[in-house]
Amino acid sequence: MSRILVTGSSDGIGLETARQLLAAGHDVVGHARNAERAAELRAAEPRLADVVVGDLASLAETRALAEAATAAGPYDAVIHNAGIGGGVPERTVTEDGLERILHVNTVAPYLLTALMPRPGRLVYLTSGLESQGRTHLDDLQFEARPWDGMQAYSDSKLLDVTLAFAVARLWPDVLVTAVDPGWIKTKLGGPDAWDEVDEGAATQVWLATSDDEGARVTGEYVKRHEIQVANPEASDVELQEGLLARLAELTGVELPR
Repeated sequence: MSRILVTGSSDGIGLETARQLLAAGHDVVGHARNAERAAELRAAEPRLADVVVGDLASLAETRALAEAATAAGPYDAVIHNAGIGGGVPERTVTEDGLERILHVNTVAPYLLTALMPRPGRLVYLTSGLESQGRTHLDDLQFEARPWDGMQAYSDSKLLDVTLAFAVARLWPDVLVTAVDPGWIKTKLGGPDAWDEVDEGAATQVWLATSDDEGARVTGEYVKRHEIQVANPEASDVELQEGLLARLAELTGVELPR
């Protein structure tokens, strides 16, 4: 039995991930954006060991979430599932002045990773659109480039893979993977998606818990239990180090080494 934290587990792939883990007999700590959604999650899934609360679009709330989640641990695995989509016509910023997609999808998992004790395994959810992402270290937040919501999303998903590969390189004692869950029939996936939500959760559940040789990998990009070829920018050590430096600047927190 493992103890696992799943961020963004109040609905969609995150909730299904929590349920698959619970069904397999693991202890699961869920996460919701606010107290109302946390209450709904506890009612929907009373088997959860705990539910921690924090809005990932806020640096202060993410710091508090890291503290609360740490108190509810320790963890054998953390699944960074939470994220938002790119179908937004205008660039918006959070209370911290950060572009919202980058903040939720990349800055928040970085900050949680940097502030929490190392688990045995880390799983970061990405998207097949990472292949269309581009690393603009001098303009991560589309301050200079014309706004394109889907490009911002694709960029953030590439940065998630880059972050995963960087952490895997720097923390050899942790199994770190990035997962493309597929195009899943959720609010984020939209009405045209073709993959079922149970398929979208299965690979990260396997990577977080299985002793199969295929699951005990690190620094890999995985889809449907198979290693995939990631955008080559994610494996560029110079870009990895540049991303970590920029994220440290944005959050005021450096990744422990």
